Amino acid sequence: MAKPGKAAKKAKQLTKGHVVTKLEKKARPSNRKGKLSKRTETVRAVIRDVTGFAPYERKILELLQAGSSKDEKKALKVAKRRVGTHRRGMRKREYMRAVMQRLRHK
Repeated sequence: MAKPGKAAKKAKQLTKGHVVTKLEKKARPSNRKGKLSKRTETVRAVIRDVTGFAPYERKILELLQAGSSKDEKKALKVAKRRVGTHRRGMRKREYMRAVMQRLRHK
């Protein structure tokens, strides 16, 4: 966009037309959808501490601890079968990998 006050001399230039300042758009509520609030995050963490892992999650952890690429793929297959889609399965496997690292560091 042209800088205010720098109108084009010819109709074919990049800065052609009347010079205006752009209005800033308001943030829409739909842009906030899916954003995790601090409260929800803490509640989920407490629930996870109390309930522990589901049996299929424990199986994924076992497979990831083995460490071979064959077991990584098997962990993805188990996760995919349980959570429904390939993308969700990959996200679950990454989550369980992060959990495993946190458990190691404690």
